[in-house]
Amino acid sequence: MAEQLIIFDTTLRDGEQSPGASMTKEEKLRIARQLERMRVDVIEAGFAASSDGDFQAVRAIASEVKDSIICSLARANERDISRAAEALQPASRFRIHTFLATSPLHMEKKLRMSPDQVYEQARRAVREARRFTDDVEFSPEDASRSDMDFLCRVLEGVIAEGATTINVPDTVGYAMPEGYAALIRELRERIPNSDRAVFSVHCHDDLGLAVANSLAAVKSGGARQIECTINGLGERAGNTALEEVVMAVKTRRDHFDLDVRVDTSQIVAASQLVSEITGFAVQPNKAVVGANAFAHASGIHQDGVLKARDTYEIMRAEDVGWSANRIVLGKLSGRTAFKQRLRELGVMMNSDAELNAAFARFKALADREAIVSDVALVALARQGEGVNSGSMHP
Repeated sequence: MAEQLIIFDTTLRDGEQSPGASMTKEEKLRIARQLERMRVDVIEAGFAASSDGDFQAVRAIASEVKDSIICSLARANERDISRAAEALQPASRFRIHTFLATSPLHMEKKLRMSPDQVYEQARRAVREARRFTDDVEFSPEDASRSDMDFLCRVLEGVIAEGATTINVPDTVGYAMPEGYAALIRELRERIPNSDRAVFSVHCHDDLGLAVANSLAAVKSGGARQIECTINGLGERAGNTALEEVVMAVKTRRDHFDLDVRVDTSQIVAASQLVSEITGFAVQPNKAVVGANAFAHASGIHQDGVLKARDTYEIMRAEDVGWSANRIVLGKLSGRTAFKQRLRELGVMMNSDAELNAAFARFKALADREAIVSDVALVALARQGEGVNSGSMHP
């Protein structure tokens, strides 16, 4: 039996950090309900200590969502951790996720703390979180730019205090897939008690590598949790896209040999809901959830797909929540797709000659218009003689 890959969704926390993506409590609840329907393993509902509004949103989600673990982020101090625990108290299962920067740059410039102080504070934070739950996650912020020896020391210490998930963030999207996978692998090999925690990855997309880094860390590094967001929403260039990593693992099960619990038929609904609430449009050529992800305009591709879908589709549109794939008629379309669309529209031709003439008119129109609508298609087909209703001439 294959191991399970844990999907940790942070749309409601890190995704909301995207400028302009702030959500109300009611909007967060709508998204959380959809994430539960999608069977996401962990929902990071917010940062309870950051504001009263976020506290109330985390508490509302913890009260209502029962099929996913509910998580709140907390800085490595007692106030944040106790505030997170208070907000999460109604949940049937909850996690406290605490973090502290470990890179020399962050420790010196942001925290103004010595490595020894960071080490002790990280341990105290996990110890404090364990007072409220045995499900504690720790993240060494800016891990990919941290000193390896110091990183190992900190992570060994927090696991000893009871951290059950170790998340290794590529906070600024600096890592490369091979190096990031090697980082996770080395941490797991060097830290004596690493077998007592699940290793997790949280990658940003500043160089367009968030998904690649996450999947490399899973395949070659041994990570077993991916932190991600719907549509890749997040600060700066965004986060790892949930829909992409889930469908990569599902589609290439031969490569990853892992299971995911996610109901993929709910993916498009989640994508459209997040887009509607945030006002962030999904680009048409976005993998899995873009409007063109299962659309075919090339005549060669259309002919292949109509004969056998898997000639040009590695996933079924229905499996991620689309109603079907889409044949887009334009200047690159061929006769097979043209004939098939006319058949679907109930327009029948009595001879190949009439079909050929209609196809010529279609090509002339397609040279002027990028996409030929169904209305225009019917009109140009009916310009010829011998057009009937009923069954298409074979």
